Amino acid sequence: MFHTINPFTGEIISKYPGQTESQVNGIIQKANNSFLDWKYIPISQKGALFMQLAKILRKNKEDYARLITAEMGKIISESRAEVEKCAWLCEFYAENAEQMLASEIIESDASKSHVRFEPVGIIYAIMPWNFPFWQVLRAAVPTIMAGNVVVLKHAPNVFGCAVAIEKLFIEAGFPANVFSNLVIPIEISENIIANPLVQGVTITGSQKVGSIVASQAGKYLKKCVLELGGSDPFIVMADADFNQACQVGTNSRMLNSGQVC
Repeated sequence: MFHTINPFTGEIISKYPGQTESQVNGIIQKANNSFLDWKYIPISQKGALFMQLAKILRKNKEDYARLITAEMGKIISESRAEVEKCAWLCEFYAENAEQMLASEIIESDASKSHVRFEPVGIIYAIMPWNFPFWQVLRAAVPTIMAGNVVVLKHAPNVFGCAVAIEKLFIEAGFPANVFSNLVIPIEISENIIANPLVQGVTITGSQKVGSIVASQAGKYLKKCVLELGGSDPFIVMADADFNQACQVGTNSRMLNSGQVC
């Protein structure tokens, strides 16, 4: 059983029973069945669904923002900004994905050579809690626009956000299981990566966890994308406005209550 807890009050928000191995395999099978149809949906139709998703995000921005703040603790104005940024993301890919995915003619000694972009199937996404809507949609929107489907394993302290995002896709009109949510501990991720129906894995997290996921992806010959956290030095040059640099540096480091890379 997983609990989401308000970090400010210490009160339990919700409880989520973990899924069994059989349930997880069933979700993956349903996701693959959905992919077999979704990959043939015209990109214009996919884009229309994401435009609808953006509308729902803005319509329910206050509800989503309060959920984000309740689960992970950032100030409400930043939660609202996160939801708004997610809506922009949906609109951006709805408007530009067709051009991005267009075949590219390349020079070769053949009569004609080109690069064509094809969907691969289920992508397993392991996402962090610091931007519980943005990190998920940043990975899911372009992946799904390209004809793939996504299975999410979110951080346990923001499972409410994960459930809300899954419902968001359904409300926007997406077919069932194009976006699916798992309620599982990270320890069983290797079983999911090993599943022959899963074609790739993406993670945003620490270098330690990223190294583990990368090794598992290599072990089972799965594509992987890693976004691994870090905090770089902030160097102020001699000719910079020192006071402005201090203000910008402080604001950047303390964004999202300091939980930002």
